Amino acid sequence: MNSTQNEECEEINMIQKMEHVAIMVKDMDQSIRFYSDILGFIVRLVGNKPDRKMAFLYIESQPDMEIELIQEKTAATVYSETGIVNHLAFTVDNIDETIHFLKEKKIEFTFNEVKSTLEGGRMIFFYGPNQELLQLVEKVNKAGRNSQ
Repeated sequence: MNSTQNEECEEINMIQKMEHVAIMVKDMDQSIRFYSDILGFIVRLVGNKPDRKMAFLYIESQPDMEIELIQEKTAATVYSETGIVNHLAFTVDNIDETIHFLKEKKIEFTFNEVKSTLEGGRMIFFYGPNQELLQLVEKVNKAGRNSQ
C-alpha cells in the first residue's frame, strides 16, 4: 500500500480492528472444548439461528479479537469447507512448552521440528478438531532474540 492509499484509509476509517475469524465446525461441543479447555479461550456467547449454531470465543489478553465457531444444522445451508483463509495463528511465549502441553493432549503437529519465521522467530502448525490449520508463533523480541 502506498502512502496515498494509506492516507485515504485513515481518512475514512474503513478498518477499525480485526473482529473475528470464522471456523466451520462439525461438532460444536467438541470444538468449544478444544478451544477453551486446551487452548485457553473464553466462551463469550453461544447461540442458535434457525439454520446454524454459533459460538464466539476470545483469549483474555486480546478480548476484542474473537474466533466464531459455526455449525450448520441442515445440509441445505452448508458453507464451503474451503476458503481464502489459510490458517489461524496464535502467539505463544515459549513454543517448546506449548508443544509439550499440546502433545500431552494428544495434538499432532504437521511436522516434527519447529521452523523459523521470516523475522527469526519460531513456528509450527497443527490441526484443530475440524481440520482447521492452526499455527503457534514464538515472536522475536526487539533485541533480536526469541521472546522466551
